[in-house]
Amino acid sequence: MPNMSPVKNPMPHQAADERKNNFREVALGYTAEIAKDEARRCLNCKNKPCVKGCPVHIDIPSFLCRAAEGDFDGAYAVIAASSSLPAVCGRVCPQESQCEAFCTRGIKGEAVAIGRVERFVADRHSESSAAAPARPEPNGHRVAIVGSGPAGLTCAGDLAKLGYEVSVFEALHVAGGVLVYGIPEFRLPKDIVRREIASLEALGVKIMTDSVIGRLLSIDELFADGFEAVFIGTGAGLPRFMGIPGENLNGVSSANEFLTRINLMKAYREDSSTPVQRAGRVAVVGGGNVAMDAARCALRLGAKEVSIVYRRGEEELPARAEEIAHAREEGIVFRLLTNPVEILGNERGEVVGMRCVKMGLGEPDASGRRKPIQIDGSDFEIPLDSVIMAIGTSPNPLIKNTTSGLDTTKFGGIVTDDSGVTTRPGVFAGGDAVTGAATVILAMGAGKTAAKSIDEYIRSKAD
Repeated sequence: MPNMSPVKNPMPHQAADERKNNFREVALGYTAEIAKDEARRCLNCKNKPCVKGCPVHIDIPSFLCRAAEGDFDGAYAVIAASSSLPAVCGRVCPQESQCEAFCTRGIKGEAVAIGRVERFVADRHSESSAAAPARPEPNGHRVAIVGSGPAGLTCAGDLAKLGYEVSVFEALHVAGGVLVYGIPEFRLPKDIVRREIASLEALGVKIMTDSVIGRLLSIDELFADGFEAVFIGTGAGLPRFMGIPGENLNGVSSANEFLTRINLMKAYREDSSTPVQRAGRVAVVGGGNVAMDAARCALRLGAKEVSIVYRRGEEELPARAEEIAHAREEGIVFRLLTNPVEILGNERGEVVGMRCVKMGLGEPDASGRRKPIQIDGSDFEIPLDSVIMAIGTSPNPLIKNTTSGLDTTKFGGIVTDDSGVTTRPGVFAGGDAVTGAATVILAMGAGKTAAKSIDEYIRSKAD
């Protein structure tokens, strides 16, 4: 029987007072009964509008129909046909602006909680299935993937399923890219990422860590080694700063560095040898998901006060509504319509505060958000002990600086067409390395698109 409730089944969570003191996952997940009940809210629309909003084109009504019947293995099979990282997507994808934004149930109520059901189905499969996926018959062709983030892993998985011998080259000592260095444990447990990568390795994907392409090997050398195509999915790991006075003071860091120390190097553990500032008053500049992650991590490390400093208003905050709500529940202070103009230091070169100005909002800019305008004479100071800059990242220039024939944009992104084809034959790219910082699922969609293009390219050469 369909569930015609106009609202989603709520997601069980750790209480705010408890979770702000630990790094365990905040969302606890649906039970089987809740997952079935939520899946029954799907109307199984004939034209499947939700699929239009999914960058990897999962047949959402089909997997929800199976989940509603309690056929969770069947539901997983539907998801896995399109997604290589379902447990990841169920946790960190912004479904509210993608698949759920097109859900018919959302017209007169709340959309079906597609991501929450996907998470349950993926977790259940991992916990209950001991069988390794069948390894496809090799087709005799080799492809190199540069970067093991969501774009690279998705491209690798899709090609492995077609029989390609796929080798993934990762610069860090752990595979996963932004999934392991950028997203906190309380949002995405690293065991989940390791589990998803293990399933790709079971398909035959080879993961080579500590392999910096552009230093260890060049793109030219990959081709010389017998790879017939190369996919670049190196992400956008180069942090941006504001260029204001005081950014070189002790106590100022990028969110990239701060989160990498915590997520990848486990600085939150008492026995960690990785230094990170733990106490005092912390300001995080920015309003996206990375800013929320950094602020919530700083709180868990024991900061006395943590504030988000953002130059636009509440409606313009780019972070997911759920992450903003969680941050507020945990006690993060939001200083909106506020813009830093100088970071203040003492004679020892340490941060002691930040000078800011109040902002107003004018007409929408190119991004569609109202343009912030400085209010003259509104200067004020915030006493601080550290500042974390979370205002965006750009693609690392190493690949473009060591590879000929590869056009890039003014911000360093690799130029491709809509199918992931670059200006150099045999080289493909996708994800943040092309677009700049975006979402996990968009990177996965780009990896999926590129895998299709690579297959077509190699087949055309073979013919």
